[in-house]
Amino acid sequence: KVTLVHPSEEVTVLRKLNLEQPDGIYFQSIFRSGRVSETTTCNVCLKAPKEKLCNFTDRYTGEPWFCYKPKKLNCDSRLTHAKGGFNKKLTRMEEKLFQSGVNMKVSIPASGLSNITISPKPQGLFLCNLHSCLTEETNQSIKTKPAGYYYQGVWRALDGTRVLQFNTSTAVSQCLKGKVLHLYGDSTIRQWFEYLTESLPGLKKFDLKTPKQNGPFLALDPENNILVTFRCHGPPIRFGTMPANQARYIASELDSVIGGKDTVVVIGVWSHFSTFPIEVYIQRLLSIRRAVVRLLTKAPGTVVIIRTANPKALTVYETTNSDWYSLQRDKVLREIFKGVNVQLVDAWEMTIAHHLPHSLHPQLPIIKNMIDVILSHRCPA
Repeated sequence: KVTLVHPSEEVTVLRKLNLEQPDGIYFQSIFRSGRVSETTTCNVCLKAPKEKLCNFTDRYTGEPWFCYKPKKLNCDSRLTHAKGGFNKKLTRMEEKLFQSGVNMKVSIPASGLSNITISPKPQGLFLCNLHSCLTEETNQSIKTKPAGYYYQGVWRALDGTRVLQFNTSTAVSQCLKGKVLHLYGDSTIRQWFEYLTESLPGLKKFDLKTPKQNGPFLALDPENNILVTFRCHGPPIRFGTMPANQARYIASELDSVIGGKDTVVVIGVWSHFSTFPIEVYIQRLLSIRRAVVRLLTKAPGTVVIIRTANPKALTVYETTNSDWYSLQRDKVLREIFKGVNVQLVDAWEMTIAHHLPHSLHPQLPIIKNMIDVILSHRCPA
């Protein structure tokens, strides 16, 4: 199966949007003191003199964040963080380039036979996808290869990882017994928290009175001594309104983790950085990488798992979150964590290889296979 995700003309526009309109998605904060309340725009970078900005750059990680100063209130009165809206603008000609089923995510039919039969000992096997392309006999210079494949709905990894099947709640509970599982990231990581709390009867989610979308969340299985937490990553998180003091950065959170052989840390950061120049994403990942290295130095038995990006359904709205953006960030993530003792859940290839349609939030069968990969790293026996 071959799919045209974007023609080169679309990629040219996507590059231009990130360079010329880095504030394509803007954010807002409410400032309040007594009965006086003001709302101003916030972002990684704002076009204004320093004296007209509130500087909320994180002192610990160095992550930049700014808001326009309120007219009547001071910067210390900031209460909330929230997504504001979209600024990215396409010309009429550019809009014609982004049409689902016309020139975006279009299946390219075969000119001849569309099916092949593979013999028991295939010669010159050709495997290709968006991420990698390998011809075993004729193109040895390309060193990348697919991460795995599905057989009877089960993910088989090709990197040597033995992916076990945890098909019952008892099997999952036994693997996680006595363990702490910390989940950090965006809604694609929140999916995993929801999967675990919905599939394990003994794992009860505590009502922390936090927003349904943002968290933080905590679940506990007292009988099996299992603790699972979720916290979204810091700005530019595109969730609903949340307290500004809860918009924390993963690097800071990791430094408070005790770690050890009974701790699993899962990180997924990608989708919310698509509208920004790649340098913003690189800076965030380097900050997280340093924190991961500190954690593994302090507690080398800790299992750290990184979730990659995944392709999704695309519409003209998704110019803000295109697969092309995701692919570039996916490549950066893999390169930055190369050489660090972390495990990857290859969401990109696990989504591409599955027959289910691409979605920002992969469907349940894919999520189940991803959870099996995590548990296999925790319980390889």
